[in-house]
Amino acid sequence: MGYFERALLAAVVIGAGAGFVGALVVLRRRTFFAQALTHATYPGAVAAAALGLSVPLGAAVASVAIVAVMAAIARVRHQGAQVAAGIVLTGGFAAGALLQAVIPGIPVRPESLLVGSILTVSDADIALAAAVLVGAVVLVAAFGPRIAFSTFDPGGFRAAGFREWPVELLVLGLTAASVVSSLPAVGAILAIALIAAPAAAARAVVSTYRGVLFAAPVIGAASGVIGVLASRALAVAAGPAIALAATAFFLVALVGSQLRRLPSRRAPIPVETAEDARIA
Repeated sequence: MGYFERALLAAVVIGAGAGFVGALVVLRRRTFFAQALTHATYPGAVAAAALGLSVPLGAAVASVAIVAVMAAIARVRHQGAQVAAGIVLTGGFAAGALLQAVIPGIPVRPESLLVGSILTVSDADIALAAAVLVGAVVLVAAFGPRIAFSTFDPGGFRAAGFREWPVELLVLGLTAASVVSSLPAVGAILAIALIAAPAAAARAVVSTYRGVLFAAPVIGAASGVIGVLASRALAVAAGPAIALAATAFFLVALVGSQLRRLPSRRAPIPVETAEDARIA
């Protein structure tokens, strides 16, 4: 398999996985969490590159620590989840920038960690993305009703005696895994576009929970393929092209959903009056 065919395959697998997990992120309104994770895995990626280890492995280790820190801060009184996400986002990215500055001779170009380099993905990167996609589908199939209950009726979910933190931890874990598997394609900065934009586009045109779960991976995979093809045709970086394709899908879906809500401008049907009836 050539490098371009491998990039197309990676775009399909990574885009589908990011779109599927992104559906949970968008429906549960955890986009800011996902953005924090994408930025905060950067120091793990830099450290792994400096040590000659796998970049996704370093990002995975960082994501585990990040999820633990976010969960701990969120449970502190008068702090909350948004505070935790903001601290992790800025602190993690700053740590990555500092590591990049103080460690000389990193064998990986810094911009590839930030915006990805899908044309250089390996078979291991594709296998990791496929494992994340399959694992996410299996977990959502197993716990789908409970996830949906917690997502759309959190008050009723708690009143029914369920604890919300296991579902929240599951979604955070899937988000972290999706971020890690997306790094080779779109990097630490642009991963949020591939996670959030396809899901937001699906939500704009589909009205059901299952419909969003089915549509978001398709849009994510299409964004990846279109981005890779555009990068080759226009001689531009593939990561930004994929992110822009996902953004374009969202804008088209948003405009289309708004146009559907406009009242139709049909000619009014004349109403027969009593005088008209007498004349007839």
